[in-house]
Amino acid sequence: MRSHSSPILSTPVLLTGATGYVGGRLLKALEQRGLPVRCLARRPEFLKSRAAPKTEVVQGDCLDRASLLTALSGVDCAYYLVHSMGSSGKFEEQDRQAARNFAEAARASGMRRIIYLGGLGEKDPSLSAHLRSRHEVADILRSSGIPVIEFQASIIIGSGSLSFEMIRALVQRLPVMICPRWVAVKAQPIAIEDAIAYLLHALDLPLSKGAIFEIGGPDQVSYGEIMQEYARQCHLRRRMISVPVLTPRLSSLWLGLVTPIYARIGRKLVDSLRNPTVVRDPTALAVFDIQPKGLREAIARALINEDHEFAETRWSDAFSSSGEPTPWGGGRFGTRIVDSRAIEVAVPPSAAFAPIRRIGGRNGWYFANLLWWIRGTADIFVGGVGLRRGRRDPEHVSIGDALDFWRVEAFEPDQSLRLAAEMRVPGRAWLQFEVEPNSGGSIVRQTAIFDPAGLWGLVYWYALFPVHRWIFAGMLRRIAALAERQFHNNLQQPPA
Repeated sequence: MRSHSSPILSTPVLLTGATGYVGGRLLKALEQRGLPVRCLARRPEFLKSRAAPKTEVVQGDCLDRASLLTALSGVDCAYYLVHSMGSSGKFEEQDRQAARNFAEAARASGMRRIIYLGGLGEKDPSLSAHLRSRHEVADILRSSGIPVIEFQASIIIGSGSLSFEMIRALVQRLPVMICPRWVAVKAQPIAIEDAIAYLLHALDLPLSKGAIFEIGGPDQVSYGEIMQEYARQCHLRRRMISVPVLTPRLSSLWLGLVTPIYARIGRKLVDSLRNPTVVRDPTALAVFDIQPKGLREAIARALINEDHEFAETRWSDAFSSSGEPTPWGGGRFGTRIVDSRAIEVAVPPSAAFAPIRRIGGRNGWYFANLLWWIRGTADIFVGGVGLRRGRRDPEHVSIGDALDFWRVEAFEPDQSLRLAAEMRVPGRAWLQFEVEPNSGGSIVRQTAIFDPAGLWGLVYWYALFPVHRWIFAGMLRRIAALAERQFHNNLQQPPA
């Protein structure tokens, strides 16, 4: 039954929930496949900057049936990725109403297929409100008479997934965890790449009627085992102490204190964790040419992808373009803390970059060199590399060069230099410099990045942040002053 034909691709594919975690990933996959895509968004202006130029973004709200009629016109297939768990009201009623409106508008438009991502969990009276609502939405969509391809999934492993972010935050911040009963409940997590692959391949199924597919990776594990695997890959030691009971309300308040998840979302999420979410019907493996990743590989891929996406972030876009100063302690990007500052220099970019190119070694760090020496000496005493390595060449750098207790990770002549720390710190650290032209000459941006390892990493960063801020600000001022002085000295020298 495996097929790669495309029976429903002559009209735009409608995508709801494109601003969400799964929807945003699916949008990129659809665009990369070259399909015509129409996104339904309550606030189109927030989505247009993330969508490809050919992607159509229309205004619409599933809670407003009238707004759907135009958006669904001329569409044969739609992805329904809408849910209201983050709302302050009764999310079950909002989900119910949104599904009814969409089902009625889809039937009126003559739509031929709906693809829906729901939740695993056997239907019974003990099912949580969240999972019960996921199943109810699927039933409402099927009531339209339109064939519905429903995927039922457990935890989605990927940076940004609500369940994964909750697990990550708990492991990162709590050396000792008091674990209620839900930590021992079995789940069957799936990597975000595999979930997207299933959703994408659903377009190719030559079905005349709907189908339900339970999807998951090969591992059935408890939430506690997921936490331990994440801790292992992040080189963290965590102790888990089980307690016989901890109500969803108390658990959600606890989550609200130690994780980024709001207490009301945490309560709904924790309430759903009491139900096992494992695959009972393996039909998806026979129908789709997809071999889902195991838990270990899924977590490793999430961490690798996160590093790749983070490395490609342009801090000049994230900070200077917004016109807002970095908050005290640094801005947060996932688990990382970022402290960034910029200064304008009245010289061309090549001259502004010259002191950056020469930094470290015998040239020093331009500001508070005694403190840099003390830090290097302390690093040697704890088994680190210290400052003794110096640098290979006083004028030129290349990717991979050792530079005191840093390593050159990225380098673009006259544009950017990124150094990865090799000193002993409770986490990972980078120091990045960027230079770009402007009307007054150049802008030099300096960015310190820290990925703390657990609670001690956070304590380290915030305890030393006032000192780091003073040193980095002084260094940036000295780089600007050196660039201007060297540039003007060169102008005054007579030609050879």
